[in-house]
Amino acid sequence: MNPKVDFFFDKDSIWQKEYRKLRTIILDCGLTEELKWGCPCYTRPTESSGRAYNDSNIVLIHGFKEYCALLFFKGALLADADDILIQQTENVQSARQIRFTGVKQIAGMESTIKAYIYEAIEVEKVGLKVKHKKTEEYKVPEEFQRKLNKMPALKTAFKALTPGRQRGYLFYFSQPKLPKTREARVEKYIPQILDGKGLED
Repeated sequence: MNPKVDFFFDKDSIWQKEYRKLRTIILDCGLTEELKWGCPCYTRPTESSGRAYNDSNIVLIHGFKEYCALLFFKGALLADADDILIQQTENVQSARQIRFTGVKQIAGMESTIKAYIYEAIEVEKVGLKVKHKKTEEYKVPEEFQRKLNKMPALKTAFKALTPGRQRGYLFYFSQPKLPKTREARVEKYIPQILDGKGLED
């Protein structure tokens, strides 16, 4: 147990008992406990040779109003024999959750949870990677396409952005259901695209 993470398990939360039970199960699988993104994150320990593993995040504990969950960073690569992994939204490509609403449920699933954790460790060990969608597979929202067609400078600037920045914009522009909101987002970020910057730059 990492003392830096204790505050998460001590804070007032409706999922306090569930968090603690999950912590015990995960640590029993030999993972290293760290604090990342304000949540308990569990990684593969370094080899006995001292070599650290790249992308070694295995699983993270987090909570929401309706449930708490284990988030498997490369859950899309797990066999999911018990059909319990959940894709949060259609745009999440790699991570998958197992959701819980009670400590008894977690206790009853302990052996299954451990099996999924061991499989996730194996995925990391052999270096499997999630095949992400390519930028050209992302849908370009109508409102943005119209602007690209009207403004050659915008089209050039957008194509010059890194694939990650392009995907960020396409994803962000596609989210609102109302065309008016999508259009407002596009308008707002045109100057930033022309400056060669990404959403978060």
